[in-house]
Amino acid sequence: MIEILFGESEAGAMKAAKNTIITGKVDGPTAVWMAGRKKTPKKENCGWIEGTSEDVICLGFLLDIGNIREEVSSEYRRRLIYSMYAQEQWGKDAETDAELMQLCDFYCTEMERLKAYLEAGEPVRVWYSDVPYSRCGFCQVCTVLQNYQNEVSVVKLPEYRIRTDHSIVSYKSWSETAAEEFAGFLYLEKKLSREEIQMYAMAWRILQEDNSPLRAFVNGKLIGVPEDFYDFLIWQRITQKPVKEARLIGDILGHSQLGIGDWWYAKRIEYFIQTGKIKIVEDSENSYKRTICLA
Repeated sequence: MIEILFGESEAGAMKAAKNTIITGKVDGPTAVWMAGRKKTPKKENCGWIEGTSEDVICLGFLLDIGNIREEVSSEYRRRLIYSMYAQEQWGKDAETDAELMQLCDFYCTEMERLKAYLEAGEPVRVWYSDVPYSRCGFCQVCTVLQNYQNEVSVVKLPEYRIRTDHSIVSYKSWSETAAEEFAGFLYLEKKLSREEIQMYAMAWRILQEDNSPLRAFVNGKLIGVPEDFYDFLIWQRITQKPVKEARLIGDILGHSQLGIGDWWYAKRIEYFIQTGKIKIVEDSENSYKRTICLA
């Protein structure tokens, strides 16, 4: 079974969940390599998923942002992904910079891997949630899946789960899920019909025609929204009292939990600095370490 996810951290966790064979090194007078099957977790609703890490496809194209009339493999998308992740939050680092430039190339390779699996008749399972990047990724990949007759199933992240101790765990995205927890959601797996795949593919084409700067999940519907859609969250938190940019963004993420990455808020803060609405009190090569406040 080929697993499709739309974010780096969730795909990494799924790779760990699928890789049921472990290797490890024992420290001592002599280093010894061991191999064996991972023990089944004893925690509630936990386990491992059959297969290997090679079965996992990560399509992290950030399709909730920017021009979606351009192909996902375009230079435009490559540059956009780079601009979102870079933003000098780590300072100048040539090696990190080069890795970020290669991210889109990696996702394009993942898309080609997916098509090869589809050509071979492999069944696929899509793990998605209501956060915008995941919803967009799901609709876009349906435009690919509609061209094949493979068996397709989905696992949609639930809003919450009630544990046996009566506590409630809420979820926003699959990135919040540990590797051993994915198996506990397989009871939600649902087969997609050809008609459903075509319906989601059509939804993506409608979004492409609209081609708004952003896409958001509002009142149960994925819609195009303007670039300033999330700006009110910045204005709710920033004051004339100086604050570290990282702290401000952390507060926004902690209170809103809309599935929008820190890089988007950093990009908008930079825009407001350039337009004079936010000022830098204490600068830093690492933009997240800057002290800022209302101008």
